[in-house]
Amino acid sequence: MSSNLFTLEIIKDSLVAVGEEMFNAMLRTSMSPIIYEGTDFAVGATDARGNLLAQGNGVAAFLAALDTAVVSALEHYDPSEIRPGDVFITNTPYEGGGTHLSDVAILIPVFHEGRLIAWTVNKAHWTEVGGAQPGSVSSSSTDIYQEGLRFTFIKLYDEGRLNQPVVQIIRDNVRLPDSTIGDMHAGVAAARVGEKRILELVARYGAEMVLQAMDELLDYGEKMTRAALATIPSGVYEAEDIIEEDGLGNGPFKVRVKVTVTGDRLVADFTGSSPQAPGPVNTTYSGLMTGARCLFKAITDPGIPANGGCFRMLEVVCPPGTVLTAIEPAPVSMNFQARNAAVDVMWKALAPILPHRLPAGHQQSVCATFISGKHPDTGELFVIGEPLVGGWGASQDTDGDAGQFCSSNGETYNIPCELFEARYGLQVAQYAFHDQDGGAGRYRGGKGVVLDYRVTAERAFLTYAAARTSSRPWALLGGQEGSNNYAEIRRHDGSVERYGMCTTVPVERDEIIRIYTATGGGYGDPRTRPRELVEQDMKNGFVTPQQAAEHYGYRP
Repeated sequence: MSSNLFTLEIIKDSLVAVGEEMFNAMLRTSMSPIIYEGTDFAVGATDARGNLLAQGNGVAAFLAALDTAVVSALEHYDPSEIRPGDVFITNTPYEGGGTHLSDVAILIPVFHEGRLIAWTVNKAHWTEVGGAQPGSVSSSSTDIYQEGLRFTFIKLYDEGRLNQPVVQIIRDNVRLPDSTIGDMHAGVAAARVGEKRILELVARYGAEMVLQAMDELLDYGEKMTRAALATIPSGVYEAEDIIEEDGLGNGPFKVRVKVTVTGDRLVADFTGSSPQAPGPVNTTYSGLMTGARCLFKAITDPGIPANGGCFRMLEVVCPPGTVLTAIEPAPVSMNFQARNAAVDVMWKALAPILPHRLPAGHQQSVCATFISGKHPDTGELFVIGEPLVGGWGASQDTDGDAGQFCSSNGETYNIPCELFEARYGLQVAQYAFHDQDGGAGRYRGGKGVVLDYRVTAERAFLTYAAARTSSRPWALLGGQEGSNNYAEIRRHDGSVERYGMCTTVPVERDEIIRIYTATGGGYGDPRTRPRELVEQDMKNGFVTPQQAAEHYGYRP
């Protein structure tokens, strides 16, 4: 092997490491717990044309959000208008990189001797971007204008000079200006770390060698993914599911897919899905693409780092104007409802032919929970936004995982209770696996959780959105469907209100916000589950004696 080949391998590994270093820089510099604890962000680098080279992920749902953002930026600006020192900001959901307004992307063009050679990108969930409701998420919005500030590939820095009027507009229009502006600067800092590391590689090995390594890294991703795709049986696989509601009383909305596998290509055609919803559960084509990429990566070669070459064999088809491809000015603040449904229906279509890769249905939902109010100690506004864990489905040889985030959330984490209780006017009064009915099978679905927030502020306001509130996680080969996601408010007078979606519902001091997350679907006939495993489930509180008798035929 020549020295050049060794050098190229070193550069390729270094490019992957760029994403990891950017990720750590964002963790260390951000100001919002949803970023530095929950890791609701992604960072990475592309080549000059916008082909993804490396990505450091917290959220798997940003798997098409970095490279497509660069492609759209290049459509907005003539090359002569992009200069060293520029920094771009975007959160528009209707173009490349778009999800909802809360997810803000920072893009830095990397120049060497006046030549654009790469981009570094950060995309993170800002707790506040303005709009009608605290947290910039609402189940009642009817257009994008109610959901917050929109940035469409604006220059945040122009040749190194900060655009102070843009910063002032942000500061004047968000409820938490200090943390929002802090997260903005953290995003810039993380992207600049990537820029610095790429230029160090160029200084050490030369621009041409680095550019060659970029191309070879993309080709490697394609080669490995193509080999994995060839092992999937060719054929046409179809599935259908629903999004229950849109927050405005409309629904259900149909989500349909036809997956065609031909050995060297996979086409996911979502034609036939319902028209876009009046309420904010829509996603856009960019969101649909990232959902399809998540599932495609899972069934091909999830072990290698993601880059643009990994997705050259994937084609995503869907006409504009559906709940999966909404067009402006459709509301999208709860876009995860449609995006996750797209992931799940594609998963459902392929699970029967890939039992070694794909389990039964999981909780599917982000179970997005936003609570705001005045802190009881300081009187200052607090806004908490976090996803919640639930149960994954069982597979052909094992029980489902319990207490995991949904497929599109990836490597996100809980906000620790100690930090949670110090920052917000809430107390975590209960956090446990529940014993609600669902998920029975020879292999049992993973358990969802029950989580109680006791309000310690004088008053707090709940905004919540979940899927699988009436439909249930699907099962395989005679297993039982899982349980439902939903929220309850348990009042002082003993009454209980149940919600699948809601916006700023008032909750008084010492009342309880209780969240239930779904148990995953079961796999196989429950009555074939070994008796000792049923007894162990009862001992652990996962299955009640009544459920053991009814579903498993257990008798003491």
